[in-house]
Amino acid sequence: MTRNSPNSHTDETSLVLRKDEGPVATLTLNAAKSRNALSGAMMAALHTALDQIAGDPAIRCVILAANGPAFCAGHDLKEMNGISTCDGHAALFSQCSALMMRIVTLPQPVIARVHAVATAAGCQLVASCDLAVAGTFAKFATPGVNIGLFCSTPMVALSRNVSRKHAMRMLLTGDPIDAQTAWQMGLISDVVEDDDLITATDDLAKRIASRSGMTVKLGKEAFYRQLEMPLSDAYAYASGVMTDNMQKHDAREGIGAFVEKRHPEWRHE
Repeated sequence: MTRNSPNSHTDETSLVLRKDEGPVATLTLNAAKSRNALSGAMMAALHTALDQIAGDPAIRCVILAANGPAFCAGHDLKEMNGISTCDGHAALFSQCSALMMRIVTLPQPVIARVHAVATAAGCQLVASCDLAVAGTFAKFATPGVNIGLFCSTPMVALSRNVSRKHAMRMLLTGDPIDAQTAWQMGLISDVVEDDDLITATDDLAKRIASRSGMTVKLGKEAFYRQLEMPLSDAYAYASGVMTDNMQKHDAREGIGAFVEKRHPEWRHE
């Protein structure tokens, strides 16, 4: 069943469109003329949509897509160039960082569906998502060095997805990479034919959404928290998470269903 969220803008003039199909919400960047640049208004609209989804128990997975010839061209350079103060630029980059953190801290997994170019902060947006499915036509770049503005904030997400030398090569040259290279580097999780991009992403989102929402939420949070811990601390933390997980209804239901050879009936708690 397809439904438009009553809490989101759904008209075609909105910067971010939301469409729900069962437990999967698709957020679509809708500023094709600006190549979906992350202007202050675009970032605010996307952040608001994510906040609404975070509090929506009916949604268990999110797809982040885009209309137009680009997935996302990064920051709006005209807007940036029109800001004359240090405080103004600091506020813009802080807003962008908060948006990326909102994706990471969102209870639901977020899958980027990349059909075309994702550059600079657009590449950061892809790297910040939990998964990313790209068509073969997609390209990725952090080209700030070409215009005298090193992609320092995109570097944070990029360097947490790919090896140091791969990240540095992208950052120091600004050269674009194709989808197959991005997959080999670990920037994206899947590459599919362009004609199959929507179906493949939808199928992946539906598979994730068919799992216990409680379990996925708990696991996503634990994944990111343990990444920055020393090994022994990570094991201690993860052991505590699994102990807590075992006390939940869905863990008992899932194990019982496996033993009894039946499908689990999730309560998402």
